[in-house]
Amino acid sequence: MPVTTADKRAAFHKLHESGCFIIPNPFDVGSARALQHLGFKALASTSAGFAWTIAKADNRVTVDDVCDHLTALCAAVDIPVNADFEGGFAHEADKVGVNVISGVKTGVAGLSIEDSTGDAAKPLYDFDLAVARIKAARKAIGDSNVMLTGRCEAYLVGKPDLGFVIERLNAYSEAGADCLYAPGIKTREDISAIVKAVAPKPVNLLIGASGLSLKEAGDLGVRRISVGGSLARSAWGGFMKAAREMADKGTFAELANGYSGGELNKMFSGQ
Repeated sequence: MPVTTADKRAAFHKLHESGCFIIPNPFDVGSARALQHLGFKALASTSAGFAWTIAKADNRVTVDDVCDHLTALCAAVDIPVNADFEGGFAHEADKVGVNVISGVKTGVAGLSIEDSTGDAAKPLYDFDLAVARIKAARKAIGDSNVMLTGRCEAYLVGKPDLGFVIERLNAYSEAGADCLYAPGIKTREDISAIVKAVAPKPVNLLIGASGLSLKEAGDLGVRRISVGGSLARSAWGGFMKAAREMADKGTFAELANGYSGGELNKMFSGQ
């Protein structure tokens, strides 16, 4: 029997009930299927990783681009997919809601909304508007059982103020977010403080430079760990290193470091 969207959404909620799990970030259908093949229980899209596959910079894709990508990811795997839905591809709360409706239709099991504006002069939305945007997303999700993650981007835009972040995350929780996320937090103390502040709701940790293992993050109370664009950057790292060698030296030694074509064919043929 095929796994339905409802099944995936129910499974995603179940994963958040206890323990700590890795939710890696594929950047296309092939990488999504590879991660499922390796046994991961859920996936999360990456805005940056996807943007690079279509030769765009991060935060320069359209909502239609992203929804097409999410539809393809969800159709390609039998496990839940959480959407990096950036800032909802709109400023006004009501327009965020309209776009979230489109996101839900792709088949995702979860969806995140961040509070960054993209404006260097004013990088975060004012508190009331940021909360209104989460409320609009919650209303748009309705009874679909899609999990909503509220993200505070303060640490990523040069405002590493723990109290500020906790205030926002708690407000997003009250506005209807099921999971809370503050990318950029690194220290055990900050991670633990956020987990305790928003409990019993689960916390997503962008593993980044924290240096923590799955077990160590779990011991701090983190529920899930994502890696953002790191897998995409790793793939690009190998590609660019080999391509630069060819372009600059006319040699081909780096090509020997590629993954086995036979193993890839075996994985994608279902053997």
